[in-house]
Amino acid sequence: MTTRRRFLSTALSAGAALAAVGRTSGAEPDTVRDLGTRRELFVDRFLIEREEGTHLRLHEPHLAPAMTEPADNMEYGTVIKDGDLFRLYTRDARGAKRDGDEPEVTRYCESRDGIKWARPKLGLHELDGSKDNNVILHEPPFCHNFCPVLDARPGVAREERFKALAGTVKTGLVAFTSGDGIHWKKLRAEPVITYTKEYAFDSQNVSFWSESEGCYVCYFRHFLDKRLRSVCRTTSPDYLKWSDPVPMKPNFPGEHLYTTLAHPYFRAPHIYVALPTRFHPERGQSTDVLFMTARGAAPFDRTFREALIRPGLDPARWGNRSNYAALNVVPTGPAEMSIYTTPFRRFTLRTDGFASVRAGADVGEMVTRPLRFAGTELVVNYATSAGGSLRVEVQDAAGAPVPGFALADCRSLVGDAIEQKVTWAKKTVGALVGQTVRIRFVMQEADLYALQFPK
Repeated sequence: MTTRRRFLSTALSAGAALAAVGRTSGAEPDTVRDLGTRRELFVDRFLIEREEGTHLRLHEPHLAPAMTEPADNMEYGTVIKDGDLFRLYTRDARGAKRDGDEPEVTRYCESRDGIKWARPKLGLHELDGSKDNNVILHEPPFCHNFCPVLDARPGVAREERFKALAGTVKTGLVAFTSGDGIHWKKLRAEPVITYTKEYAFDSQNVSFWSESEGCYVCYFRHFLDKRLRSVCRTTSPDYLKWSDPVPMKPNFPGEHLYTTLAHPYFRAPHIYVALPTRFHPERGQSTDVLFMTARGAAPFDRTFREALIRPGLDPARWGNRSNYAALNVVPTGPAEMSIYTTPFRRFTLRTDGFASVRAGADVGEMVTRPLRFAGTELVVNYATSAGGSLRVEVQDAAGAPVPGFALADCRSLVGDAIEQKVTWAKKTVGALVGQTVRIRFVMQEADLYALQFPK
């Protein structure tokens, strides 16, 4: 029996694990996926119906070279790409003894490429006898976990295009707003999300406008079964009135998840990417960074149980608070996206490259669930070895090749591209718009990261 099968067998014996494992499978296999023109990533089994000789693989981020002008520490950090400007928000504890103590401040840095960072001298708050600093907030206890977001809601007022939540158990979560991301004010004095015994607002509480759900979403920490660090979810139409929190229960047995850092993926905002810190209190309070996803209000998908970012060779990274990711994965090049972590480091992945459907040296294939699309062509994000290949067949709902779109009609793809058009000898997929089909991928030494049917 494989290690994974042993785990699943054990997990199924526990109620909490049963719920978590069940959440890796997505909706029912015969549900038709209506893709429209949106991009779909292979970060879960949402599109996958059958695999033979392929498997889903989580990819390891690469540590990028040191940034030439290191910014402030990344604990409870947020990175926002605002047009061609990268904005960084971080907590500076300044020797605070407790969460939310007066010494804490929120600092701001900016960059044009996500690599070279500057600390602007803002002159907003006096610190140690001088305003010659990059502090944007100095108001306890809100600097402990001030967490901004660029509000993507259509029609949002320019003076409110940035939002933020901050607060601790004593205050609840208070909403802030800003027009420029630097000058902030409270939306109201009273908290918008209040405390009950199950909730713990002391870490990073993330919020965003959901394009797919048409509302604001907030994920914040709570205690599952009064002992495991976990996550709740709440929604709001206006960032002021929030629904009753719903425990998401993404934990596997005995697993502590500290923060979620959930946010819409920038190339497929209907998919929420989360980079939670997994906390190991029984191992010297060591931490690592996980990867999970969600689609709207659905539970988090835990297809990948292993760490996305390990502590590594540096002994200093095996202590408490040593491995936190910053909120938001952001594009830092035409084929690259970046994850920032504590202490201030940058990891990179290829665009869309969190995970892939992979085939090794032997030919394998993957067939999708039934789907419909609205675009006029099929584009894939893929990579092969020099000796590998990828071919595509369009099947009807019953699984038979559609005439003109059989495997033999497809031009074999060999290479590496973020966006590669798939072609057949005589026909284009625009002729199949609105029809229910399956897509069959036949692969050898290849990775398939994403697909899209654009117009």
